[in-house]
Amino acid sequence: MIANKSSLSIVVLAGGVGAARFLRGLALVNEPKTTTALVNTGDDTVLHGLNISPDIDTVIYTLANAIDGERGWGLSNESWRAMDALKRYAKVRPAGSVAAPDWFNLGDQDLATHFYRTSRRAEGADAWQITREIASAWSLEQQIVPMTNQDVATVVELAQDCPAGKAGEEISFQEYFVKHKHQIAIRSVRFAGIENAKPNALDQLADADVIVIAPSNPIVSIGPIRAMPRVDETLTKVRSKVVAISPIVGGHAIKGPAERMLNELGHESSALGVARMYASIAATLIIDNVDAHLKPAIESLGVNCVVTNTIMSSPEVSSALAQTTISSAVNNSKAANK
Repeated sequence: MIANKSSLSIVVLAGGVGAARFLRGLALVNEPKTTTALVNTGDDTVLHGLNISPDIDTVIYTLANAIDGERGWGLSNESWRAMDALKRYAKVRPAGSVAAPDWFNLGDQDLATHFYRTSRRAEGADAWQITREIASAWSLEQQIVPMTNQDVATVVELAQDCPAGKAGEEISFQEYFVKHKHQIAIRSVRFAGIENAKPNALDQLADADVIVIAPSNPIVSIGPIRAMPRVDETLTKVRSKVVAISPIVGGHAIKGPAERMLNELGHESSALGVARMYASIAATLIIDNVDAHLKPAIESLGVNCVVTNTIMSSPEVSSALAQTTISSAVNNSKAANK
């Protein structure tokens, strides 16, 4: 841990696992109370009548040092008795019923979070207030902010007939990601409800000292945040303060379906491909050492390129990456204001 942390106002656009690990490292070098995580809610879902926010919960559990480190999601020392018991009812489920789904695991401890969120929603509390309460219950100092209080659902269109459905049909992101383990081809992604979504924390975004686009899936983690009105417009205005971290290393995603989705949806699965997607809103891109050869091509896009170790295998690596990220943004912002 660094003795003298900075106290910069930092907003992090966040998905799940990669963003959570970055935020954990950031807490070691910048005061948590001055950090805001603006978290994707496009992959939120409802199962068993419960409102589930996977990315928000992954961020909260990670920052609370309660995450299951091996899986990268859910709580440590978890048990699964409720899910095991649910199998009893699956065998009597009538045709066409969606009761008792067992493809999306919910641990016994984790259920408590979903019980609380669902009850508070039924009482009329909005997503930001509920998330504030859950984060407080886990003693977090960071502001964990859902990207919007409105419901937005990421859905994918199937590219060909498969067990999930016929070509042209749409399924939810969680069905694609969890049920089918992102092993089916898709031809488009859309964010249902995005036209009615009002972004949260837009003022914090505009006024931040540093803005970080975490190493999350550019399409389904960062994409829904950017798709909301005025978000890209705001980022463009403060572009010199925006630093993105490539989630693609050596052409591959560290975790999740980013590599496959980028390729199938017409992007290049590389740090250069990521740079092209972010060039209009981020002045700096941080890439891994293995992609150092891409630095000239990235900089030809008008994007500063910083090469370092981006694989967050330990809190020490995460904190070093966070420090590099902060320094890059501050230096670039100063240069832009000269």
